[in-house]
Amino acid sequence: MPIYEYLCDDCDTRFEKIVINKQQEIACPKCASKKASIQLSVFATANGASAKSSTPPSGGGGSCCGGGCGCN
Repeated sequence: MPIYEYLCDDCDTRFEKIVINKQQEIACPKCASKKASIQLSVFATANGASAKSSTPPSGGGGSCCGGGCGCN
């Protein structure tokens, strides 16, 4: 079941809602308005950068810049 983020069009309250089906009515928990805009979730957006490998670079002993610290 996906969790959607909404912004109430009437009172500007941000809230999340688990949506079981698309026909489910959404209401603001603060003002009970049914006028809300779906927002892009931080987890749902892509920044266009390639994913980093989880394996450390070769030749490292585990210290900073030697692999495993993620600063490269």
